[in-house]
Amino acid sequence: MARQARKVAITGLGAISAAGATVDELLRSVRGRASGIRALNLEGLAKTFPAGIVPHSFEPHFTKLELPFLDRCQQLAVLAAKQAVADADLGEFSAHGERAGVYYGNVNGGAQTGIEWSKKLLVAGKQSARPFTAMAVMGNAGAAQIAIRNKVHGPVITNATACGSSGVAIGDAARAIRDGYLDVAIAGGAEAPLSIGILSVFDGTRALSTPDPDDVSKSCKPFASNRSGLVLGEGAAFAVLEDAASAHRRGARIYGYVSGYGVSSDATHIGMPDTAGQIACLRSALASASLSASEIGYVNAHATATNGGDVIEAEAIRAVFGADRTSAPVSSTKSMHGHLLGATSALEFVISTLAVHASVMPATLHAESGIDPKCELNHVGPDPREASIDHALSFSCGFGGTNVALIVSASHC
Repeated sequence: MARQARKVAITGLGAISAAGATVDELLRSVRGRASGIRALNLEGLAKTFPAGIVPHSFEPHFTKLELPFLDRCQQLAVLAAKQAVADADLGEFSAHGERAGVYYGNVNGGAQTGIEWSKKLLVAGKQSARPFTAMAVMGNAGAAQIAIRNKVHGPVITNATACGSSGVAIGDAARAIRDGYLDVAIAGGAEAPLSIGILSVFDGTRALSTPDPDDVSKSCKPFASNRSGLVLGEGAAFAVLEDAASAHRRGARIYGYVSGYGVSSDATHIGMPDTAGQIACLRSALASASLSASEIGYVNAHATATNGGDVIEAEAIRAVFGADRTSAPVSSTKSMHGHLLGATSALEFVISTLAVHASVMPATLHAESGIDPKCELNHVGPDPREASIDHALSFSCGFGGTNVALIVSASHC
C-alpha cells in the first residue's frame, strides 16, 4: 500500500558563515548588504586570496578531551547544528528512536588536520599519527559528531556530491520524512577549506578570483561583466526538518515547508557544467512541488562568478523561468559569504528560507560594472527588496555534474 506524502516543515535554522555567525546576524547582513569576504594570507602560499572568513575561534566551545577529535570543519558543523536544534526547541532525539536522522554534506573532511599531519610526516619525519587523527579527517565526522551529541539513532548519512552535497542531504532528508520513513531530521553541511591544501588546489584550476584592487570585500562578483572568479568561504548551515503534523501538534514555529526537490546529473564533463542537465533539475524540482515556473517568487542562484559557469547557469534559468520583469527575480548571495563548496547549498537554502519567512529578497552585490549581457535574467539588483515570497528556489551545481534544486514554500501555503 502506497504511503501518503506528508508535508515537511522547517522548524529550526542554524548558520555560521562569513556573513554572520548566527541566523540573526546572517539576516542582518542580507538586509544590510554586508560582505564577509576578507583578505587571507596563509603560511606556505605567496599569494593573497579573498576568502569568506569566519573571524572566530570555536575551540573554547569544546573540552580539551574533545578538541583532538575535531577539525575546524566538525566544530562548525556541531555548533551550527546546535543552533538549529535549539531554534526548533528540541532536546535530544533519543525518544524518536530510528525515526530521526542526520543528513550531512561535506567534500573535504578535516582538511586542516590532514595538512598538519602531512607536515609532520613529510617534514618532521613522524612515522604514525595519533589515534584520534583518523576521526578528525573523516568526511562523515561532522555527521557522526552531530548524531552523538543529539542521540540520533536513525540514518546518519554523509553526501559528497561537490557543491550540491548539502543540498542533496537536505532533499534526501525531506524525502524520507515526506514518504514516512522518518519523523525528524537534522540536515545541512559544513566546510572548512581555507587551508593551503585546498586553496592551492583551487588556485590550480585557474578559477579563483583575484582580490579586488579597491576593496577586497567586493572580490566576488556573480553575473557581473568584470567578474574574475570564485571566492572560497568557510562555514556551516543546518535545518531541522519535521513531519508537519508533528510540528503543529507540539506548537513549533514553522519557517516554511520543503515543497520541492530536484536532482540531476549532467553526465557530460567532470569539470564543466551543462545547461541541459541544469534545466532538467529545475524542472524536476517544480514538478515535485506541483508548481509552475511563474509561481516561484525568488531564485537563489549558484552563480560562483566564474566566466563559463555563470553563463551556462543563466541560460538554464532563462529556459525555465524567463528573463523579463515578470520572471522570478534572481540573485547570488555568494557575493556576501563566498563559496562554501559542500556546505554552500545548505547555507543558500537557509538564506532562501529566511527570504520567504522574513519577506526579504537578497541582492547580488558588487555588480557596479553592470551585468554581463550573456547573464541576462530578472536580477534582483544591487539592493535587497522587501517582498512577500510564497515560493523560493535554491539552486546548486557542482564538479562532477550533480545539480540540486530545493523549493521552500511559505508557512501559509
